[in-house]
Amino acid sequence: MEFEVPYRYPDHLTPEVADLPSSPGVYVFHGDGVDLPLYIGKSINIRTRVLSHLRTPEEARMLHQTKRITHIPTAGEIGALLLESKMIKQDFPLFNKRLRRSRQLCSLRLSNPASRATQVPQAPEIVDAKAIDFSKTEHLYGLFNSHRSALEHLKNLADDNKLCYTHLGLERSTQGKPCFRSQLHLCEGACCGRESVAEHHARLLACLAEMQVNVWPHTGALGLIERYPPNEAHDLDLHVVRNWCHLGTVHDVATAKALARVDAHFDADAYKILCKPILSGSVEMVAL
Repeated sequence: MEFEVPYRYPDHLTPEVADLPSSPGVYVFHGDGVDLPLYIGKSINIRTRVLSHLRTPEEARMLHQTKRITHIPTAGEIGALLLESKMIKQDFPLFNKRLRRSRQLCSLRLSNPASRATQVPQAPEIVDAKAIDFSKTEHLYGLFNSHRSALEHLKNLADDNKLCYTHLGLERSTQGKPCFRSQLHLCEGACCGRESVAEHHARLLACLAEMQVNVWPHTGALGLIERYPPNEAHDLDLHVVRNWCHLGTVHDVATAKALARVDAHFDADAYKILCKPILSGSVEMVAL
């Protein structure tokens, strides 16, 4: 049974907050002994975010163990997100429950998503990032930490939308005969002709649409530019990215071009951070 620490405002951390900036970056809560972090976080306003931790009773145990707080400034939110992700994967802080490294990244792949009249739609296939390059593979849907979680998600989609387990490859059934779930009115009947295979496939695609993994849209690396303060030339961060992998952050184009030649493979966390700003063009970019 885990020991509950009663909440008391951590006055011992007041001096640690005094010099924290009201600007973007990553902050780290440190404990005693070995200099491994208890918690790593990010914010566009480090001081405000850290103060909110100190006022959170649910974090009493972490605050009780914290002896000092450090920070690393960044030029913007993207840099803070990328640095936070990198540091959590390196240091495995005790109180961080997310952004841990996935050892078996998987996705759902559809071989013939268009469902042409001459083709019978194939069941989704669970594919592994160790076998194929997700940054260059089309028709991938969802990023999952394991084969099991991908399978569970597919089953949940079927249950929520009355999709047919047989056509999803989740169970076997005699061709033309209703599956067990169809008899319970949990399947719209693609297995027995009540719903056409094309209609079933179209519904599946609609369910998966928001989960589609975008192929890396450039031939080479990009440099994403952030500045602090915004729109000013100094304090510039240049995030080097290729194939949805963050290769590092530097401060000039010449160094970025050298870094861009480093081997890179698909990274799920970087993808989630970078996809929207890159595809929307909402961040300043330079081709490397």
